Amino acid sequence: MTLLPASGPAGARSDRPAGTGPLVARTVPIPLSLAHDLLAVIPALPADQLYSWVRRGEGFVGWGRVASVVTRGADRFTEAEAWWQALVQSAQVHDEVKVPGTGPIAVGSFSYAADSTAGATLAVPQVVVGRRGEQAWVTTMGVGSAPEVPQLAASRPEQPIGVRFADGGLSSPEWATVVREAVARITSSVLDKVVLARDLEVATDAPIDIRWLLARLAERYENTWVFATDGLVGATPELLVRLDKGLVHSRVLAGTIRRTGDDEHDLALAASLARSSKDLEEHEYAVRSVADALRPHCFSMNVPESPFVLHLTNVMHLATDVAGVLGDRTTSLTLAASLHPSAAVCGTPTVQADAVITDIEGMDRGRYAGPVGWMDAAGDGEWGIALRCGALLPDDRRMRIYAGCGIVAGSDPEAEVAESDAKFIPMRDALTAPPLQR
Repeated sequence: MTLLPASGPAGARSDRPAGTGPLVARTVPIPLSLAHDLLAVIPALPADQLYSWVRRGEGFVGWGRVASVVTRGADRFTEAEAWWQALVQSAQVHDEVKVPGTGPIAVGSFSYAADSTAGATLAVPQVVVGRRGEQAWVTTMGVGSAPEVPQLAASRPEQPIGVRFADGGLSSPEWATVVREAVARITSSVLDKVVLARDLEVATDAPIDIRWLLARLAERYENTWVFATDGLVGATPELLVRLDKGLVHSRVLAGTIRRTGDDEHDLALAASLARSSKDLEEHEYAVRSVADALRPHCFSMNVPESPFVLHLTNVMHLATDVAGVLGDRTTSLTLAASLHPSAAVCGTPTVQADAVITDIEGMDRGRYAGPVGWMDAAGDGEWGIALRCGALLPDDRRMRIYAGCGIVAGSDPEAEVAESDAKFIPMRDALTAPPLQR
């Protein structure tokens, strides 16, 4: 498919295929059996043309690229949204299913920092295969006309070979020193919490097939949203925001403890996590930041007083589900922008914490810890935080994987290193481990 430059918002670069006419999207139902394993139907294509948003077997996958926009800077969210609204305002939509995720959708990811060279991308797939409950569908999209529904068949991704890991910007001891500096700044200033991240470099002997990573992440972490867009791939447990017909939902995670694999011991650890003053303090900051950001857009909200413990395969988190009823015409992407960066990925107060990150973290996060997800023509959609993830580099044989930890006055540097190591496990295992035997 030949992509030609097209006009877009000031400061943005947009592309659309050769041809004229409006965006045309056609959604038709398909037998549930064809979408039984969504990740299995993704064809072998370059990573920047593959998309995923799947949790517990539901959601969608996609491929191809009808149109896209790249934005950068402080206005990256508003420019991307303006481009999407301009594209869909004249769209021709034939939707025979009409559930969340059908009709025209755009999939995107956004850099954590405004000045990051990673920027943001919002893309329109050519084909989307989705499933919600007992309904399954295919959406095809094109300019002027929608392509025919493709034949769906299971594919066989290739396991990465010769996988090697190396320190990223900082080694573990160096990062522990950075944590000590952060604790010192917290105890001597108005800073309550700062989230620090680190990275590992990955190299392989052959191109990395992200379909393999998606399949391994999905089978091990069913409580997460397994995502892929523009070469960014991961399994996030944190839903930044969902907007569905005026209902707003956000899941806040902050406060973590590593699992041992012993169920009885893990239950005791979960109880200790729920009583930990350090973790409860960290969690309270994160919930407050989300509630404060959503409140101007909602005319009613429900913010639980106490968190619950979310059990994942490798760690447990303190979690709170914040809900509200939308009181204005804000889109899901605008809500995501208003929530970013939350205390869960930045700290409290936001301005001071972000300044500390810039000063001592020692790396460009790229799109790690930024919003990742999708939106439809009405502005509804789901946006997660890009956590437990990696970014594929242009040669397809290297990637960077990321992990971060919330630092408060009571943080122990060695414990934070261990927590970050636990958060690397999903991507490390996805790159190196065989399929689970069931």
